[in-house]
Amino acid sequence: MAELISYNVNGIRAAIKKGFYDWLKKSKTDIICVQETKAMQEQVETEELEKLGYTQYWFSAEKKGYSGVAVFSKLKPDNIELGMGIDKYDSEGRVIKMDFGNVSLINAYFPSGSSGDHRQEVKMAFLDDFYTYTEELQNKGRELIICGDYNICRKPIDIHNPVGNVNSSGFLPEEREWFAKFMELGFIDTFRHFHDAPHNYTWWSYRFNVRARNLGWRIDYFLTSRSLEKNLMEASILPEVKHSDHCPVRLKINL
Repeated sequence: MAELISYNVNGIRAAIKKGFYDWLKKSKTDIICVQETKAMQEQVETEELEKLGYTQYWFSAEKKGYSGVAVFSKLKPDNIELGMGIDKYDSEGRVIKMDFGNVSLINAYFPSGSSGDHRQEVKMAFLDDFYTYTEELQNKGRELIICGDYNICRKPIDIHNPVGNVNSSGFLPEEREWFAKFMELGFIDTFRHFHDAPHNYTWWSYRFNVRARNLGWRIDYFLTSRSLEKNLMEASILPEVKHSDHCPVRLKINL
């Protein structure tokens, strides 16, 4: 069994100062996929990762202090691919794919559209292109685990105020329609596979003390191919972990 974690750290250097390494040491996870690193590898003190037995795979944005993904793994992949092969997204460091046998683990940081119309257009284009990218992998016979910050709440149960946020980026009807269509490619939302309760969130605004009141959004996911359903052992959200405005999500799976 492997324990996987996905975590938008909202700046890995800031998260390290808040105790990220101490937490990671206790967590004993096999693979941690992080998003929004906001750093190049050479800007980060990574000796602790090496001591803990992790091999590092970084894919940073060309723009400093922006976006970026990384994977820290105790398991050796058969193959690594940085990016989707589309320059406008790859320059922002959004996707890493790791292959383990017939299974591909994808760590993805989907664009946010909350800063304005242009970024929302970028986000919608990314969604279409990521759909195609995923479908092509499936056509090659790959079984998929796709984790990361999707920047979309799937359903009303996944957001604290669905009525008030109906026009908010991250809960727009067209975004949720895309997500429903994406799930029809044959995916399991692993958290919902095990848990059907409301008020389970992975991101909270820094404003108005909303985390303390648990007024959040569930926008971080582990999706897996349906063919992997029998391999799923446990899925959970870790809201008590506080190095970021997101919290980690965890999947235990027989790889």
